[in-house]
Amino acid sequence: MIITICGSLKFKQEMMKVAEKMTFAGHCVLTPLFIENSDIQPTSEQMQKLKQSHFCKIDLSDAILVVNVDNYIGESTHTEIEYATQKGKKVFYYTALPTDLMR
Repeated sequence: MIITICGSLKFKQEMMKVAEKMTFAGHCVLTPLFIENSDIQPTSEQMQKLKQSHFCKIDLSDAILVVNVDNYIGESTHTEIEYATQKGKKVFYYTALPTDLMR
């Protein structure tokens, strides 16, 4: 199954752990782009392109996996869930406390 990881970018570490687990379980996992260089401040045009790229990943996927630490789902993630639902994609939730993902 091809799965796109969705969720708040403030949970990057947790999202990467979930992506790792899903990959080892045999899935093809697509993740958001995490900007590592704090010197880079994306322009609004670049942010729009990142958003479009993420929606393209959803288009390619069979499902999305929403990483909602402490049940947090922000506005952007809600938009991704709605988009995936409209496209007929399965939506799964990985609800966890941060400590659950540190194992």
